[in-house]
Amino acid sequence: MTTAIYFILVLSVLVFIHELGHFLLAKMVGIRVERFSIGFPPRMFGRKIGETDYCISWIPLGGYVKMSGMVDESMDATISGAPWEFMSKSVFQRFLVIFAGPAMNYLLAVVLFAAVTWSQGERHPAGAVVQSVSDNMPAALAGVQAGDRLLAIGETPVETTTDVKILIEQAGANTPIRLTLLRGADTVRISTTPAFNPELGRPVLGFNMRQAYEYSPVGPGAALASGFAETIHLTRMIGSAFARIFDGSESARDSLAGPVGIARMVGEVARTGMIPLLRFMAFLSLQLALLNMLPIPVLDGGHIVFLMLESIMRRPVSIRTRMVVQQIGMVFLLGIMVFVIFNDIRRLFL
Repeated sequence: MTTAIYFILVLSVLVFIHELGHFLLAKMVGIRVERFSIGFPPRMFGRKIGETDYCISWIPLGGYVKMSGMVDESMDATISGAPWEFMSKSVFQRFLVIFAGPAMNYLLAVVLFAAVTWSQGERHPAGAVVQSVSDNMPAALAGVQAGDRLLAIGETPVETTTDVKILIEQAGANTPIRLTLLRGADTVRISTTPAFNPELGRPVLGFNMRQAYEYSPVGPGAALASGFAETIHLTRMIGSAFARIFDGSESARDSLAGPVGIARMVGEVARTGMIPLLRFMAFLSLQLALLNMLPIPVLDGGHIVFLMLESIMRRPVSIRTRMVVQQIGMVFLLGIMVFVIFNDIRRLFL
């Protein structure tokens, strides 16, 4: 139950920020907003203020802003040509309204990363912490213990988990190496010899690691710069992951998570503390921003494609065409949703 509550709270914040972007820009350019909903229909409760129905709906897996005269996932094709309708605005104004949703999620990621850095300090890699040690492997036989922080291999300091893998590979199998470990307050030096792992195709010591960090205080300006830098770095990483999925070099089944999987991760992270939860929330907000910019009908990226076509053709794409494409996009997204939910359930029983 706690996991479900955390998941709904986190998702609701991300959805609210996203839809708030659409709402604010629509209001700024004079588009009438008929409904601002957190959750998908049926409507649970709400209140109509002015021309807009602000409501909470029963299905807590998203939300939407319904604008007058816009062909969207509601499949409402009522366009009268009134000046307050979406289609009555310029292409640039409509682009700003559509782009504002993902932009708000992107900025939320920056702000959350910056807030974490400001409160916690700027992170610096500080070695690798041993999480678990495999029985009868070189590390276990040499006396390496879970919780040890690996500071150096030989004379080379270790800053990241990647450094550890590279240094062990450079040493090679059957070549003795010396590990410098921090165990509690004591520095421990251990000699061991990597063994070749035929499955991985490289020498290993037989332990799992996580990255260790140290923190230094920073001011709000430096924290904001760090938030931007981390968001840009993760944008590149997520973009590379998308590319690997699309070109088939990475399995979608292993890479994608649906509502069940994300809810499970939110619950696990929430139990470790507020700072990790805020970092994970920032990561999810960034993913939501990038996913919505994919050129798929129904998503914001799909609407932007229609605007690009309109700019090229000097006229809007016909309502009939947009309706058909929106329906295809909806079926496609529902198919993906079924796939990821089934995949999440399969993982629960592995």
